[in-house]
Amino acid sequence: MAESYSLRSRQVDQMAGDGHEANGSPFRPTRARGSASTRRNSPYLPTPLESLALLIYPVLLVFGSLFSVLSPETRASPYDVTGHSHVQTGNAVPSYFARKDNLLNIIFVKRGWAWITVAFVAFAASHSTFRSSGTRLARAASRWALITGWWILVTQWCFGPAIIDRGFRFTGGKCEDAHEAVFEGTADKSDVFTAAACKASGGRWSGGHDISGHVFLLVLGSYFLVQEVGWVLLRSGAGVAGRGEERAVVMGDGAVKGAGVEAEGDGGAGDGSALGVGSKFTLTIVGLCWWMLLMTAIYFHTWFEKLTGLLVAFLGVYAVYILPRWIPALRGLIGMPGM
Repeated sequence: MAESYSLRSRQVDQMAGDGHEANGSPFRPTRARGSASTRRNSPYLPTPLESLALLIYPVLLVFGSLFSVLSPETRASPYDVTGHSHVQTGNAVPSYFARKDNLLNIIFVKRGWAWITVAFVAFAASHSTFRSSGTRLARAASRWALITGWWILVTQWCFGPAIIDRGFRFTGGKCEDAHEAVFEGTADKSDVFTAAACKASGGRWSGGHDISGHVFLLVLGSYFLVQEVGWVLLRSGAGVAGRGEERAVVMGDGAVKGAGVEAEGDGGAGDGSALGVGSKFTLTIVGLCWWMLLMTAIYFHTWFEKLTGLLVAFLGVYAVYILPRWIPALRGLIGMPGM
């Protein structure tokens, strides 16, 4: 009797292993408890947490644009299309932050990239993740160089006039009412190729589409710091990452894996130290960028100028922080934050 029961048990086990139940019906093996895997993020798109951080920027711009329309003080203040701002004198100025000479605009925004750079250096110099790996520090510096290069091309110089100035002239803009002495009596007024040169000559830069340089700077600089600081803190344990936040990367053989596989031989991402002075200073700079972005959204530029400033900034962000995830050779050169 015992032998018969043992034989029947072995038959049941064998049929189950072959994918059938004892009664002959299909048998679907159950997945072991805790082995269910979450859906991997796309290497071509930001992770959910990154998307949430990116969403801050259009939300600030939309809120600011709506506020400027709904606020009685702002609507009552004349807007100068050429100057991209409300009236700057008298009681008609809608707010202290609507003045171009407000302290934060002069000290912070006008020297914005210097503050962004100082914040990045302060963070890199103070956090253990960079002291533990010279390679990690070099790759972070290369990402700063690429982001800085994009800022230079868009706002300062692009093999001649910057992209903003080229776009302005391409859309029909020119320098009006410039002093003839600047042109030595020979050049036409429209030959002043940059906004800075036009202003210096006493002219008015008008007639074309002016990408908002303030929006571009504040978005590009602050999100650069968010990426560099955020991933380091999340991976070192100073922050709490939600489930499924692992970045996906395309390997050399085309396989898509979690980015953590490339960090295994690199000593981790630091010792999990808490926020230090450098980290706090960097996050303060990010906060100031967000505040001044909101002020820009309320008091300066048209909605389309702000939109193009946002999109041009996002273009640089994608090239430096998303593109390397699906181009292994580029990732090998500039790495990824926190890795």
